[in-house]
Amino acid sequence: MGYAEAFLSGLLTVAWMWAGCWVALSSGPAAAQATTRAQVLVLGDSISAGYGIQREQGWVALLAKRLSKAKPQVGVTNASISGETTGGGLARLPDLLKRHRPQLVIVELGGNDGLRGYPVARMQANLEAIVDLCLQHSAKVVLVGMEIPPNYGARYINAFRAAFPTVARSRKVPLLPFLMRDVALNRKLMQGDGIHPTAAAQPMLLEAIWPDIRRALKLPG
Repeated sequence: MGYAEAFLSGLLTVAWMWAGCWVALSSGPAAAQATTRAQVLVLGDSISAGYGIQREQGWVALLAKRLSKAKPQVGVTNASISGETTGGGLARLPDLLKRHRPQLVIVELGGNDGLRGYPVARMQANLEAIVDLCLQHSAKVVLVGMEIPPNYGARYINAFRAAFPTVARSRKVPLLPFLMRDVALNRKLMQGDGIHPTAAAQPMLLEAIWPDIRRALKLPG
């Protein structure tokens, strides 16, 4: 191989290395979008992060595919992290809002607060602060409610369940009471832990929340 061929080969190798690095960086949970497109930001936990399945199978990835056809100028950033709590989401939110400047924020948090037995009042205060921050940054919000197993006791469960509509009413934002309403009681659609939906369930999660997203983005029915 001559000098020119070797030099060209080296340039191509470097180019491919940089391309690989860019793909890796841009596929993370809070990846910056190198566009000026309007953004949908999903701030969630393992349910939205795609725990136990391939990330591209998750409902957020399916949402991105649907929007790429319905409204190509809208991008989707998945800032969901497995194990995330309302406190963790609130701590990360200011930077996410600054970097992505979303038009719409989907807040799917609270499940891990409940599973850890955190005080409901603290969870509710965190959710209120999250919604307030989004509204202050001129972002619309869709709040997603969650349910927890019955072994936590009726008093705690009822308080936990009531926190989501309370926040939605006080902040005047739409609420999806339970993202997994058509999935949670079907063992075939739940992973072995009984908490996380399977890949087959993901289209149903998207269909559950799609009407709220469609209205927020003013898409045709």
